[in-house]
Amino acid sequence: PMPVPTCSIGDHEFVRAAGHAGRLLPAVIHDALVDFADAPPQAGAIVLRGLPVGCLPQTPTSPTAATDKDRVSEFTLLTVARRLGHPVGYEPEHGGDLVQNLVPVQANADRQVSTSSKVTLMFHTEAAFHPHRPRYLMLLCLRGDEHAVTTLSSIFEVLPHLPGRVVDTLFQPRFRTAVDESYLHGRSNVLGAPMSVLSGERDRPTMVFDADLMVGTDDEADDALLALSAAVEARHTGLALQAGDLLVVDNNVAVHGRTPYQPRFDGYDRWLQRSMAVTDLSASAGQRVDRVIVTHFGA
Repeated sequence: PMPVPTCSIGDHEFVRAAGHAGRLLPAVIHDALVDFADAPPQAGAIVLRGLPVGCLPQTPTSPTAATDKDRVSEFTLLTVARRLGHPVGYEPEHGGDLVQNLVPVQANADRQVSTSSKVTLMFHTEAAFHPHRPRYLMLLCLRGDEHAVTTLSSIFEVLPHLPGRVVDTLFQPRFRTAVDESYLHGRSNVLGAPMSVLSGERDRPTMVFDADLMVGTDDEADDALLALSAAVEARHTGLALQAGDLLVVDNNVAVHGRTPYQPRFDGYDRWLQRSMAVTDLSASAGQRVDRVIVTHFGA
């Protein structure tokens, strides 16, 4: 077991201790993370199983509700995040917490947000609209639900099945992305500047895609998005995370979503914790306070 600091989760000391704890990870997990960072696998994600989550109280009723729990799961998440890069928070998301609780919220059941339950969460790059989006997304399962399937699809899996003309279009800056409603706080949405969906090497590109928020700037671009969306749907995998499972997603390669499920709201519903990491802290320096990125969106 790794010694968990007593200071606040967002403190420098907590994050530093998590970084130091990387040397205490089992060799098989440490090496899997090194290999994953060096060369993401075809799926664009890995699952680590049997990680410590500590002693759990009842599932909180909202992401920011106070919970009487130890900090084992948070330390576990940040240890992995620190091994891959620099954990960051995003101010509009749960106040910028470095570790965020993802739990079903009745009022959000039908919305395209992480606390929904009744809807299919559409495939998306995490924070596709953001100039400082995370490189890595980490989802640690504290309490699972066999009907809530996290879905994944990777550009490496999809690319061979896309026509050349579609790929050509996706490499061009002919797409715009609206902002996730959780970042707007009631402000009106705006489309970002034109961008490409694919970039980098033709045969191993990176991808930024959001099936819900992204639009083409012309008919051919819209058709390319539809083709990509269909290919992603046709070639995705899914897993119902169980307690102690940690899903690590390369946000440059894979998109993710979730199937609908029916929470009971009895204190034992699905409970994930989420952390995000960047590989370069300096890129967001002008729009970041400590480890919290504060970029403003909306009109």
